Amino acid sequence: MEKKFKRTLVTTALPYANGPVHIGHLAGVYVPADIYTRYLRLRGEDVIMIGGSDEHGVPITIKAQKEGVTPQDIVDRYHNIIKNSMEGLGISFDVYSRTTSDMHHKTASDFFRKLYDKGEFIEKTSVQLYDEKADQYLADRYVTGTCPKCGNEHAYGDQCEACGTSLNATDLINPVSAITGNTPVLKETKHWYMPLDKWEPKLREWILEQHKEWKPNVYGQCKSWLDDHLQPRAVTRDLNWGIPVPVEGADGKVLYVWFDAPIGYISNTKELLPDTWETYWKDPETRIIHFIGKDNIVFHCLIFPAMLMAEGSYQLPENVPANEFLNLEGDKISTSRNWAVWLHEYLEDFPGKQDVLRYVLTANAPESKDNDFTWRDFQARNNNELVAILGNFVNRALVLTHKYFDGVIPAAHELQDIDREALAEFKNVKETLGANIENFKFREALKDAMNLARIGNKYLADTEPWKLAKTDMERVETIMNIALQICANLAIAFEPFLPFSAAKLRDMLGLDTVDWNKLGEIDILAAGKAVNKPELLFEKIEDSVIEAQMQRLERIKQENIINNFKPKAVAPAVTIDDFAKLDIRVGTVLECSKVKKSDKLLEFKIEDGMGGRTIVSGIAKWYQPEELVGKQVCFIANFPPRKLKGVESQGMILSAEDAGGRLVIIGPTGPVKPGASVG
Repeated sequence: MEKKFKRTLVTTALPYANGPVHIGHLAGVYVPADIYTRYLRLRGEDVIMIGGSDEHGVPITIKAQKEGVTPQDIVDRYHNIIKNSMEGLGISFDVYSRTTSDMHHKTASDFFRKLYDKGEFIEKTSVQLYDEKADQYLADRYVTGTCPKCGNEHAYGDQCEACGTSLNATDLINPVSAITGNTPVLKETKHWYMPLDKWEPKLREWILEQHKEWKPNVYGQCKSWLDDHLQPRAVTRDLNWGIPVPVEGADGKVLYVWFDAPIGYISNTKELLPDTWETYWKDPETRIIHFIGKDNIVFHCLIFPAMLMAEGSYQLPENVPANEFLNLEGDKISTSRNWAVWLHEYLEDFPGKQDVLRYVLTANAPESKDNDFTWRDFQARNNNELVAILGNFVNRALVLTHKYFDGVIPAAHELQDIDREALAEFKNVKETLGANIENFKFREALKDAMNLARIGNKYLADTEPWKLAKTDMERVETIMNIALQICANLAIAFEPFLPFSAAKLRDMLGLDTVDWNKLGEIDILAAGKAVNKPELLFEKIEDSVIEAQMQRLERIKQENIINNFKPKAVAPAVTIDDFAKLDIRVGTVLECSKVKKSDKLLEFKIEDGMGGRTIVSGIAKWYQPEELVGKQVCFIANFPPRKLKGVESQGMILSAEDAGGRLVIIGPTGPVKPGASVG
């Protein structure tokens, strides 16, 4: 039997305030959460959406140290960028706060203290790496060293990015402090741990038995963790940035960011509703929904619920509809590599096109598996769907109304079969669209909404009112009334998905508000009422705009290649006698041409001071033949001749491979007589 709730609390994963928000965050969390919340508001339900910035943790302190500023400077900067860009995209938070607020510090501190006083923590002493020069314990990311698995000399204390192995800082070979460069020592430290194993039976019952309706990716990950059995997890750490542990003798220790961050949902609700916040967290008639990405499933389904169980007075989430990851142009989105489409930059580059991004990210949402965002798909969905289907239908309906009826909605007369068929096609849209949103199938729900526009376009194409206008204006009145009623349905159906365009459409139709219960009906607009002049809802995006974005990504890709370049290991040692065996000379290129039936080879005619020679080199990918004529090159003169594609090559031209894999010909920096020796 389906549970009935009086109200809904929607939370969204707290974005980490050491960088802006990108399209991966939007597709995974914020756009679906906003669609769901707007839908419930449209239905007239009691719902609030809670958001905020996660502002504690080691990456923020590292970024601050690199920039020579304070951690507060870092979080202030990115909190404002994130908050403003979310507002720009129409993510309709009821509150968007932060974990550095006084309210949050008090709420998280009190939460910890209550669990501490109840005896819910375990105290454990362990050895950790300590930098004696900096006089501090080293968090995982403050340690680098050699990976014990693959030998990568630049592994971090929590993970080797070369082989992907999860590590502890004490696992590293030859560990080095990232703060001072010193070799750290092992030193004992005391911390408090949450005994997750104590709550495993209750978590198993709550998730595996009571919530089989959860998305398979969420349910499956929870089951895997539970089957492997939960272990105690530290809730404090040695750091000077965070919420101080509210226990005597805990100087220099703060709450672990994974412990304090989800409490941000509670503190932000308190900030919004200081007198009634408990209704949304402690009343069984409240439905709590956490919107997150798949990397947060364990925290929101196992760890945070265990904290709430231990506290004893809070409701557990009803659902945690986590999405998978969104990739960019076939590659994983990466903040450190700048491989992303940043929201604040998108809003600058595409003014007035917030709904285009919302549409594309919803249509391509990674709901059940990782998905890929490409700029070509972005352009195609805008031009072929938003412009050609939705925008085209609305524009035609309004233009024809102004053309034939001076912008006044005509009355409908007797319906024909073709009218009844069109109306029957969207009679059940309210039920199907609503059910898909309620089941977190936003891609399908968006298709339901767009199908209304498809029905409208087909209806106008089949009835051809522009032809009937010559002979039967009463029939045209009926057709245009139905077309305008479909437009009104579109204003309702697209409100959760495309709020800016829906508002524009409402304005054109003269609708002050829309009512979800009217969706699917054909009397939303009253005959005799005037509609406003049509404006284009969407505009075509040209190839040049997309090319500019593709070129930006290509520049980033090349920068990453250069930044990540590591020279090959030095070859085994040789003697001067070995080197002397190579006869390296300088020559001048007299002629250069492509070798027939080869994409890689160029044929050089070289003036070598000894009568000339021919050399074939595999550098056609990087040079045009004509740009090499007249240049001086270095070549090995004493290689035995060999035939390549039927051309005898009498030596080898020297080249160097740059970070991007390009071959660059090596030659003297100034004029040298052909035949001069190199050595």
